[in-house]
Amino acid sequence: MLFSIILLIHFLAFAAYLLHLGMMWPNRGAGPRDYTGLITGITILVTGCILVAFKYPHVNYYKVVPKTAVFLLVTGINIRFQGKPYTKTAYYTLIGLTLMAACIAVFH
Repeated sequence: MLFSIILLIHFLAFAAYLLHLGMMWPNRGAGPRDYTGLITGITILVTGCILVAFKYPHVNYYKVVPKTAVFLLVTGINIRFQGKPYTKTAYYTLIGLTLMAACIAVFH
């Protein structure tokens, strides 16, 4: 039961991040940013670590390792553009990486 609750929180945080990126669509990331991305990113990281701890030692490394790499790339982009608007390339890269992480999570 606890695993399912953590998984739901993880999914909702991921959906909130995707919604956050979607709300920037009219400006293609050039508009003002708030701390929503930071809060959802921390939530995704913490819940992801808890989910891996629950599944250990039967962890799906073929999913965890690529999703961690994608998370690090997203973090790097956010650090690079901290306090500045995203370029169109960075914005589209964030959307692409987010959708790639979703596909990794869903498909076997």
